[in-house]
Amino acid sequence: MASLYPLTLLVSLLFFSSLPNPAIATAPRMLFLVEQAPVVLEYHNGPLLKGNITVQLVWYGKFSPAQRSILVDFFLSLNARKAPQHPSVKSWWSTTTHYKGGPCTIVVGKQILDQKYSLGKSLTQLQIKRLASRPGGKSDAINVVFTSSDVTVEDFCTNECGNHGYKWDNRNKSVKFAYAWVGNPATQCPGLCSWPFHEPLYGPQTPPLVAPNRDVGVDGMVINLATVLAGAVTNPFDNAYYEGPEAGSLEAVSACTGIFGNGAYPGYPGQLPVDKKTGASYNAFGVNGRKYLLPAMWDPYTSNCKIPA
Repeated sequence: MASLYPLTLLVSLLFFSSLPNPAIATAPRMLFLVEQAPVVLEYHNGPLLKGNITVQLVWYGKFSPAQRSILVDFFLSLNARKAPQHPSVKSWWSTTTHYKGGPCTIVVGKQILDQKYSLGKSLTQLQIKRLASRPGGKSDAINVVFTSSDVTVEDFCTNECGNHGYKWDNRNKSVKFAYAWVGNPATQCPGLCSWPFHEPLYGPQTPPLVAPNRDVGVDGMVINLATVLAGAVTNPFDNAYYEGPEAGSLEAVSACTGIFGNGAYPGYPGQLPVDKKTGASYNAFGVNGRKYLLPAMWDPYTSNCKIPA
């Protein structure tokens, strides 16, 4: 567990006019050189996503089977029946049980592949929400949109690396559901959205880490997915856990930006295990022999940023 609130801080916050009080889930990891004051997330009495939650996936653009398996295995690792060796993705996710409402079990449901770019290769946030609606909206689901490295998305790489929000189902107007989006930054902004697997575009320069799954873009997506998923569960409708203004708040993981191991400071992700064979850095074991690098999560029990343990 890191002893202090992260020494990095979100420096660009986005206000969406198209969705009431949208949540900024993961902004580019630009680095401050000054220590920031500790953050305490406040609970605003809204509902959390708890119990059995299904993630429905929309793959927009070209993702190889290997890339899809890295991200799907991350979801499967969250509630693996038999936890792999520690530290594990499952133990990292267990910190969400410290938030009000009890545990949240993630199950992978419907997957939609759109490899022909049905909406083109340049998307607006409104189009992201249209894509998120394709699997159908369910109150006990999170619809997750992944965009490939050759797809540009409004505000991607400038204000954010991904986001989460909510909308009403087109088929049943009484159903409100959560959604999330994460883009592949491999060719567009690896220095912002794939750090620490790429040299940072801003701040102190340190050698990049070797990505645990040998894919700088997708391993960066895992970090951003972890951020938006934790935010979607603990603040799905912008009235649960956050600190700051509703439209630009810090959430469960975004409150701990830049911390991956003990001793983290600007430009340095912290002390991490290194795979002896590949030289890759990681901090959590997943299913199917996977290793992942996951960001710290704010723990309501201790009011500190907790690294996988």
